[in-house]
Amino acid sequence: MSARLFACAGTSDHASGGDRSRPSQVYFSGIGCIGSNAGDESFIVANVPPWPAPAFDDGQTAASRALQNGALAWEHYEHGADIGVRGYGASKGEAFEQAALALTAASTDPAEVAARERVAIACEAPDDELLFAEWLNAVVYEMSTRRMLFGRYAVRIADGRLEGEAWGEPVDLERHHPAVEVKGATYTTLRVAREGARWVAQTVVDV
Repeated sequence: MSARLFACAGTSDHASGGDRSRPSQVYFSGIGCIGSNAGDESFIVANVPPWPAPAFDDGQTAASRALQNGALAWEHYEHGADIGVRGYGASKGEAFEQAALALTAASTDPAEVAARERVAIACEAPDDELLFAEWLNAVVYEMSTRRMLFGRYAVRIADGRLEGEAWGEPVDLERHHPAVEVKGATYTTLRVAREGARWVAQTVVDV
C-alpha cells in the first residue's frame, strides 16, 4: 500500500471537545475515506476542513502548504504485512497525537468515532523513541481492554514522562466497521526527531 498523506491547515482545539461549528478552528479528526481505485491500489483520501480548500497560485492546496509549514498531519506507510504510522506536528506532543490518530485509522475512520468518553493515559521511558512506543502500546491496551476506539488525543511530555488523554466511544461494529485489530507497536523503523520546523514520530504497528 502506498503512503497517502493526511493534512489540515489550522490549530488543534483540545478545549472544544471536537466542536466542528467553530469557524476559527479546524477539526483534526481523521480521514476522508478508505477505498481502492480501478487498479485495486489501497489509498487514503486526505481529510479537509468542512469548507472547500482553495488552491494557491502555485497550485498547492491549503493542506499541502500547511504540512510544509509544520502543521498537524499523519500518514500510513507500507511495511510488509504490517502498517507504519507516522505523525507530524509543531511539537513532539502533537506528533505523538497525530501518530495515534494514524493508529486509529488503521482500524476505522477516526472522524466516525464520537468523543463520548475521556480516558487518561500516562507512561514514561528513558528516551523519546521508547516513550513513543510506550504511548502507542498504552493506547492499544486501553482500546483492547475497554473495547473502545479513540478519535481524538492530547499529549503533554516533560522530563521523560507523558501524560495524555484519549476521547472515544465503545466499538460499534455496524457503524465503525473495524478493518483490522492493532496488536501493538514495534521498534521497527522507530523514530522521533525534529525536522526543521516540525516534529515527526513514526513506527510500525503489528496488525
